[in-house]
Amino acid sequence: MEKKHKDNRKKTAIVYCENQFGLVDGKTAAALVRHSEIYTIVGVMDSSLAGKDAGGELGEEKCGIPIFANLDDALSKLSEIPDCYIYGKAPLDTFISIKERFLILEAMGKGMDIINGLHQFFSEDPEFVQMAAQSNIQIKDIRKPPQLKEMHVYTGQISKVNVPVIAVLGTDCACGKMTTAVALNKALNNLGIKSVLIATGQTSLMQGAMYGVSTDALISQFMIGEIEHSVIQAFENETPDIILVEGQSAVSHPAFMSSLGILKGSMPDGIILQHPPARTFRCDFPHLAMPTVASEIELIEAISQARVVAIALSHENLTDEETLKVIADYEKDFQLLTTDVLRHGCQKLVQALSQNFPRLNQKLNRENFIFFSERQSHRHNPLEGINEIVHAKNRNFPVPNTG
Repeated sequence: MEKKHKDNRKKTAIVYCENQFGLVDGKTAAALVRHSEIYTIVGVMDSSLAGKDAGGELGEEKCGIPIFANLDDALSKLSEIPDCYIYGKAPLDTFISIKERFLILEAMGKGMDIINGLHQFFSEDPEFVQMAAQSNIQIKDIRKPPQLKEMHVYTGQISKVNVPVIAVLGTDCACGKMTTAVALNKALNNLGIKSVLIATGQTSLMQGAMYGVSTDALISQFMIGEIEHSVIQAFENETPDIILVEGQSAVSHPAFMSSLGILKGSMPDGIILQHPPARTFRCDFPHLAMPTVASEIELIEAISQARVVAIALSHENLTDEETLKVIADYEKDFQLLTTDVLRHGCQKLVQALSQNFPRLNQKLNRENFIFFSERQSHRHNPLEGINEIVHAKNRNFPVPNTG
C-alpha cells in the first residue's frame, strides 16, 4: 500500500486506543470519533473490540468508523495509509509501553505523522526523532507548552471582554465537559449566534479548537494568564457573541488545579455544570467519593462571581428512563434547566443562556429553530445539531441554599 499525496482536505487519521475505547481513559479517541475539524478518522485500534463500529461502541448510532485489531489489520483493510497516527488514550500515568513504542515506530516507518496528547513528549525522544527524520514525517506533541518567552501572565485585560463568557465545569474528570462544550458551541453557531470555544485540554485542541492551551502542561504561574490571553484573543479576533470555555477536572478535586485557573483566568459570567449521576467515585481515584451537585455549585459560587445557569449530565451507566428521571429531579431540586446533550441535544442549554443573557436571545435566528427541529429526527452524529428549542418564560433560576 502506498501513501497518496493529499490536497487541503482534512488529514486522515487512525486512532490508537488499545483496551480503552469507550472507557474513561479512551476519552480522546471517543471525542475524535464524535467530532474533529482537523482529521477524518478512518479507524480505531483496539483489539478487544475488533470488527465493531466505533459509534456503536460508544452507545450511539453507527458512524462507519471501523475498529481494527492492530495496525497491520488496519492497513490491510484501508484503501490507503492514513496521514496520521493519533495516540488516543489519556491514562493517569504518562509513559507508553514498549509495545506501544514499537507501534509508533512502525507507523512512522509507514509515513504517518504522529499526534501525541501525553505529557511524555515524543519530539524529545532521540529514537523517535531519528525515525521521524528518516521517514520524513512530523511529530506533534499537543501538550507541549509554548516557550517561556511566549507565555503570558495575568494582566486584568479580561475586563474588556463585554460578551458572555461561559465556563463548562464539572464534578469530576472525564465526565463530558468537552463533549457538552463542543456540542453547545456548534449548536449556537448553527442558530446564528457566533460562538467561540476556548480549549483547555489536549483533546479539544486535536479536534481543531482555534484558541486555547493544554492547561495541565503549564507552569502554574502562567496558567491563569494563558487562559486570560486565549479569551482576549478570541474576543478581539473573532468578534463573537459568546465565548465558551472548556472545563478541566473539578473545582473540588483534590488532585488537580486546572478548574481554579479556568475560573480565575476566564472570569466567566455563567457556569454550566457537568455531572455523571451514576458515578460514585472519582475516575482513577477509587478511594475518593464523588461530590454532590449541590456541594459543587456551592463551592463554585463561593469562589466565583458567576452563577451556575444550567446542568448537563453524562448518562454513563444510566438507561434512557433513568436519565430522564434524573433530569426531572434536578430541575425540580435546583430550579436549573438540565439535559444530556448526547441523548437530548442542546436545546435546554441554549434556552438557559437566552434567559440569562437577553442579548443572546435577541440574536437567535428563529428560522434556524424550525430548521433544526425538522432535522433532529435525521441526526446521526450527536454533535451535529440540536433539538428544537422549547421556549419558556424568562425566569431567573435561584440555586437552593445548600449551606
